[in-house]
Amino acid sequence: MLISCKNKSTSSQKQIFRFNSSSGITSLDPAFARTQENIRAVNQVFNGLLQLDKELNVIPCIAKKYVLSNDAKTYTFTLKKGVLFHNDPIFNGQKREVVANDFVYSFSRIIDPTTASDGAWIFNDIIDPLKPFLAPNDSTFIIQLKKPFTPLLSMLTMAYCYVVPHEAINHYQSNFGKHPIGTGPFLFSNWADGIKLNLVKNQQYFESTRKNPIPSLDAISISFIQSKQTELLAFTQGNLDIFSGLESSFKDEILSSTGLLNPKYTRNFKLKKYPFLNTEYLAFNFEKQSSPIADVYFRKAIHHCIDREKMIKYLRNGVGEPADGGFCPKGLPGYQKIGAPTYDVALAKQFLAKSAIAQTKPLILTTTSNYLDLCILVQKNCEEIGIKIKIDVVPSSLLKQQKSAGDLAFFRSSWIADYPDGENYMACFYSINKAPNGPNYTRFSNSQYDSLYTKLLLESNPTKRQELFIALQNILEVNQPYILLFYDESIWIENKRVNGIKINALNHLDLKQVFFSNPS
Repeated sequence: MLISCKNKSTSSQKQIFRFNSSSGITSLDPAFARTQENIRAVNQVFNGLLQLDKELNVIPCIAKKYVLSNDAKTYTFTLKKGVLFHNDPIFNGQKREVVANDFVYSFSRIIDPTTASDGAWIFNDIIDPLKPFLAPNDSTFIIQLKKPFTPLLSMLTMAYCYVVPHEAINHYQSNFGKHPIGTGPFLFSNWADGIKLNLVKNQQYFESTRKNPIPSLDAISISFIQSKQTELLAFTQGNLDIFSGLESSFKDEILSSTGLLNPKYTRNFKLKKYPFLNTEYLAFNFEKQSSPIADVYFRKAIHHCIDREKMIKYLRNGVGEPADGGFCPKGLPGYQKIGAPTYDVALAKQFLAKSAIAQTKPLILTTTSNYLDLCILVQKNCEEIGIKIKIDVVPSSLLKQQKSAGDLAFFRSSWIADYPDGENYMACFYSINKAPNGPNYTRFSNSQYDSLYTKLLLESNPTKRQELFIALQNILEVNQPYILLFYDESIWIENKRVNGIKINALNHLDLKQVFFSNPS
């Protein structure tokens, strides 16, 4: 196996890209591609009907074209010929071409309760309940909706919607996630739990041409070093080709106060920043009526007393942009800048006076250790106007559980886009999506908002959609269900000999055309 080959003369001729997954990969089954780490690996092995380019435009993949019916409820996709699943003994030595029925099977599998897929929600209340997926012939795949749904094409680029062969699921069953068979540029080689996952070049990748052979790499090797500091050491020693995920404990070691790479690293490494569709915020639970946060003026006082510029400059080393708009981050049509300055201590004090809240005990702000420094700044800013806050630091798993159950009144959260449509952000405040059934962790409920959000799902005209985004954001601005902190950026440090890495605003890693200028 070329990755573990001990013959240096052989391995030195191979282009093997090495990166780390600190939080681990639980499965390579697209049906369970929920976390960034899973998605990053699954993207190398599988494909779907459509894909995103670097600018997040929806472009063809296995589907070469599609047609939308006049009533916007039927999508007809024409598939490319000659797209092959990876070779595997289950195919008995035969080349297995992707056909339309494979998508019928794959999509039906996602929504089948027995699969228990993390992505089952994507077709909720959207598809025709009787015949949602059809394959009239091998090259034609049809999706039938119960009502128009504008974000569908963006959603079809998600990893959940990648195609899988039924033979592999039937044979490997629950082990498919550890023995994946897809159509992607890399195919599964081996996996040692907690140590390393190896993928090798797919010699029959359908997007490859003579002029543009894909992939350029021979293999990908993914390690599972849990400590970010140990991972950083491995990277600086040349044992990894890329590093991402700066933690507060060592960010000053890597970055200057202005967000540049420190001089000691510039000889061998290069720093790249990318827009990242991630809104960082503090959330209020609207069902906690006995808490001071039930008062909208109290919420607005907190909103206006936080110095986000200082937060980015001193605590984030210039990474990210202070939130100066709505819940949709920059880079999406739903983003809109708010005219008045967000940070206004005098206005914060006016709102606090209007609230007439007399705290008898501190307001609890729940967070994880990675964001403690940010929350301490929030605590100090609030103290300056007379609001007392106590910070409760809990493990990330517990925070996720508590905010989903509605146990917390005030907590740190974030929303990373599932797909590049502002609707995905507005869904976080739709009353039907109240956690744990959806992403509405604030438990915000507003009939006018729900009505406008429903219209947004049906509207395809860009101008009218933008008008709806503005109206929805205005309702959120009035009601203040959150405190926006910043719009994130992703930071990647690459070895200078690595070329061709593409990272989009969803923080997805495209390695199809990566190559080494001086392979080792």
